[in-house]
Amino acid sequence: MLKLVDVDSLGDKVVPWLIFSAEKILLPSADNRLPRAAWCELTFIHHYSNAVNCLSRLDDVADSAEPIYVVDIQSEKISIEGWQEVTLRDLLTVADSEGFQQISRAWQYLYFLRTHNYCGRCGSSTQRIDWEVAVQCGHCGHRCYPRVSPCIITAIYRDDQILLANGVRHKESGMYSTLAGFVESGESLEHALHREVREEVGITVKNLTYFGSQAWPFPHSLMVGYIAEYAGGDIVIDEREIVDAQWFSIDALPKIPPMMSIAGHLIAHVIEKIKQTR
Repeated sequence: MLKLVDVDSLGDKVVPWLIFSAEKILLPSADNRLPRAAWCELTFIHHYSNAVNCLSRLDDVADSAEPIYVVDIQSEKISIEGWQEVTLRDLLTVADSEGFQQISRAWQYLYFLRTHNYCGRCGSSTQRIDWEVAVQCGHCGHRCYPRVSPCIITAIYRDDQILLANGVRHKESGMYSTLAGFVESGESLEHALHREVREEVGITVKNLTYFGSQAWPFPHSLMVGYIAEYAGGDIVIDEREIVDAQWFSIDALPKIPPMMSIAGHLIAHVIEKIKQTR
């Protein structure tokens, strides 16, 4: 949970900080690690003293783990010696799994708060609820919670090959990844998987196996991962979303996503699965 705190209660305690500016994070120039500092050292954001939040750890994290303190300076740009702006994607690629989870949660909470200043029912201003992550309209009482958009993501294999696609967004980087897409209203996860695969590459799949899930903060997705086996059809790409899609031997893979992403884990799992059958 993300909860406002009184900075006076922090005293001189040295704690980790997440400072968001627009869609970037302020970090010390020396490295890409979250800064650890006492509040009194962060004088350049003291005018945000009423916007300091404590991000508590999830229940599956050790009790001894520290909370992270989060400040959102919205669209203000701060240029200060010894600090740099880093994109969320760049920071997530170097974070460990716990760090990824915490940064992802913080951004999704802040994105929700930024985009729900007004009631979607009557247009009046909303107020933040202090006992849960939500906002409520003081006029009509309508309450909103952070949005979560479910997506399926699947690694498809046949024999000793895996199907990977270069999406429009990754055209310049040349990265190939697993297929993914949003779940539409009224669909089951499995129905969405079959539909997305058919729409994006024209093939059919079988033997779906649930793999795992990952919160993905771009901006508020829940990626639900599956392993699937090729059933039939030839690759015919949807050129609006896909630049190229091919079957790759696990011994000759293109550039693929890093292991901090569920796509990276899906690919690694399929590689190991294929190796075990050789």
